[in-house]
Amino acid sequence: MSALLGIVFPVTFTGHGQLPAKLHSSRRRLVVKSSNSSSERQILFNRIAPVYDNLNDLLSLGQHRIWKNMAVSWSGARTGDKVLDLCCGSGDLAFLLSEKVGPSGKVMGLDFSSEQLAVAASRQKLRGRSCYKCIEWIEGDATDLPFDDCEFDAITMGYGLRNVVDRRRAMREMYRVLKPGCRVSILDFNKSNQSVTTFMQDWMIDNIVVPVATLYDLAKEYEYLKYSISEYLTGEELETLALEAGFSSARHYEISGGFMGIWSP
Repeated sequence: MSALLGIVFPVTFTGHGQLPAKLHSSRRRLVVKSSNSSSERQILFNRIAPVYDNLNDLLSLGQHRIWKNMAVSWSGARTGDKVLDLCCGSGDLAFLLSEKVGPSGKVMGLDFSSEQLAVAASRQKLRGRSCYKCIEWIEGDATDLPFDDCEFDAITMGYGLRNVVDRRRAMREMYRVLKPGCRVSILDFNKSNQSVTTFMQDWMIDNIVVPVATLYDLAKEYEYLKYSISEYLTGEELETLALEAGFSSARHYEISGGFMGIWSP
């Protein structure tokens, strides 16, 4: 299990249509405006930020790194591209994207958690390769992106869509800022229709994830994981959501016994 709160699965859609050590103030936005639910999630992510990366490694036995590399590969990002990592958290996907686009490219990492972005920026300072200097961190709202239409060559989103209150609007925003023919690659839990898979997910959260999180005094924060999965969308529902947003195709494949899934155009 990985990234805040999750086992990962890549999802890929085909689209239509520098201040590396600190936040970019001219584009800084508050994510939450009126939704108490969103505000609570923002507080949750801020609270877990200091131990986020350690718990990711511990709970996934390091496998989250493999899944994140898969997601970045599926995004189709290439040298010189301008790419966006939504809900970037502590920056894992953004760093991998920067390696793909190189020093001539540009990576925008956007998140609603200022604490997560602070961790990402501090990690960036410790990395010496020139490609990591192409990353810019922005505090912002996935449902109201501060970017122009058709601005990006690729978009990734790790463990984020499940935690967005207005998923339809977030999907439309991704479609809007993506260049025609380019891809979005999304990772998150798979909400399975199979009762056995759902039971096993719940069991792992109750008996592995939450007890481990308790050692960090974060039991309540990680108990939220089970709720967020139950309130998430199935693969078919996510396909429909993507098509309604304007994407030309979206296909979902369950893998790893249904714990994870893969979407492709």
